[in-house]
Amino acid sequence: MRVRVHFVVVLLCLAAVGLPALDPGDDSGQILGSYLAASRAQSQRLNGSTSEVSIDAEIPRIHKTGRLAAIRRISRLGRLTYDVLGFEGDNSVKTNVIARYLSAEAQVRETGTASLAITPDNYKFSYKGLREWDGRPIHVFELKPRAKRKGLFKGTLWVDAQSHLPVREAGQFVKNPSIFIKKVQFTRDYQVQDGVAVVARLDSTVETRLVGKARLTVRYADYRMEPPGLITDSQ
Repeated sequence: MRVRVHFVVVLLCLAAVGLPALDPGDDSGQILGSYLAASRAQSQRLNGSTSEVSIDAEIPRIHKTGRLAAIRRISRLGRLTYDVLGFEGDNSVKTNVIARYLSAEAQVRETGTASLAITPDNYKFSYKGLREWDGRPIHVFELKPRAKRKGLFKGTLWVDAQSHLPVREAGQFVKNPSIFIKKVQFTRDYQVQDGVAVVARLDSTVETRLVGKARLTVRYADYRMEPPGLITDSQ
């Protein structure tokens, strides 16, 4: 089935949720600058880390599901690998959805993500105000990509008002990866551990022309980060 090769798009997926607006009480340029500075400061902190990952995938129209458990490792040099712990479910979901997601994520890290980063080089930012979510103040920016390029999305960025670290990135791709994909919507939520914003959950819905909707949820847990040190990794 040719549609299987196009599930790699879920690597970048994220989706949006509205919140009640409050008084922003701060300058949007300063907020954006603080977010960019915080992002740069932690950009290499996940190198040398491990985490537990659970990946659930589903193709509802053909009633196929699968779940994979793995250890996710990022080497000192930034190389991404997975140690599979187990799988249950339909093997076609494992091969055509989950395995292709893992392969795509590794390829993106190897080629670099600067062209997809949420920065002024790639996006226009529009400040939407200070809002409250889960009992804490959150700054919300609307994002519009500067180019209609694969991997870029139109949506929102949520930034913690105190740490200026990302809380959520959400939206829809502005360019579909192939004629077999009609729409990709996604949500990526973060949590802060040891001062670093790490992904806690990724949800994605891909509307295909051949099998209808496909859903993928990735949950991350038990992050373990090595202290900064001399890079000796030969991987």
